Amino acid sequence: MPLAPEDIAIQRRDVAARVLELVEREGEEMTMASLVRHGPYSARRLEQLFESEDDLFDAVAELWFEPKVAIMEEVVSADLPPARKMYEFFAQRFEIHRAQFVSDPDGFAVICEVGAARYEQVRSFIDLADHYLCEIIAQAQADGFFAGLEIDQALSLINQMVAPYIIPENLLHMGDRLSAQKLAMIIDTIFGGLSAETGGSGGVNTLRIAGEPT
Repeated sequence: MPLAPEDIAIQRRDVAARVLELVEREGEEMTMASLVRHGPYSARRLEQLFESEDDLFDAVAELWFEPKVAIMEEVVSADLPPARKMYEFFAQRFEIHRAQFVSDPDGFAVICEVGAARYEQVRSFIDLADHYLCEIIAQAQADGFFAGLEIDQALSLINQMVAPYIIPENLLHMGDRLSAQKLAMIIDTIFGGLSAETGGSGGVNTLRIAGEPT
């Protein structure tokens, strides 16, 4: 008997949760065949729920990103000054990643590895984060920040400056060197001076020794 759409959604979510559990425990990506071996799902049931291996991964990625998407939506709609909003936008997701890393560093590393290998499939979530960040940037510009920059320019610069906090696998290499306090200082610096105006750092064509005649 065909499954009702709501039953399919519930069971897809259950399978996705099982996959995340097995990926962390076994240290490898789960295919439908390996998922059948570990149980409790039959091949027939998985074929009813997922059109392909890519469809299975999409369900797993959606579950993994779900709390991060919820954070972004809540922060963007919050009545906060743009600087505080941008901090919360990055910090709350960073704290989730850090908690997962501290709880199970090896499992977290495997999740990061699998995500990196299937980057194109998780790209829609990255694009969604950029979309929400652009909304915060637009609010900041309305308040007088980031003068002279197009939204896309500000987006690119900000993402580069906070990259250690938005790329989960950076926790594997930087660990305790990353903190919410440092992130707050970075955001304050961004709001304190990011604009299209240059400060002279890009105006030197050649380097010379101090005291050397010009």
